[in-house]
Amino acid sequence: MRQLSRTQSAIFIIGAVLMVVGAGVSLTDWAGAPYVFSIGALGFASMQMLQRYEGQNVTIRRLRRIMLLSDVLFLLSGALMFASQGNSLGISHIDYLQYVYRKWVVTLLIAAIIQLYVVHRLDYELGKEAKKR
Repeated sequence: MRQLSRTQSAIFIIGAVLMVVGAGVSLTDWAGAPYVFSIGALGFASMQMLQRYEGQNVTIRRLRRIMLLSDVLFLLSGALMFASQGNSLGISHIDYLQYVYRKWVVTLLIAAIIQLYVVHRLDYELGKEAKKR
């Protein structure tokens, strides 16, 4: 896999930290939490998307596509955090509570589980590929 530059690695790490801080601070209902989380998710996801795999291993390519799905879920979590700030979607209050309010936690959890799986599998597959060379 293509390695990130120093600046890109810094953006990646800062994005991850901002995501954790934004998700944690959202428990206090601070209005700025969605901004912090979304900026972090944007930095984190964009840097992961820059890491390309130029090889021919089908398993690694599949894992990269799964990782991109989790990046999209991180970004969707940020959008749902904004939607959870208030019912500005024009739907009934019952539907808002049932389908939107605090549902960003579910997408965030799914994305985090996918990331954990993919990171461990990618590490194993890349190590296996390096031994073949």
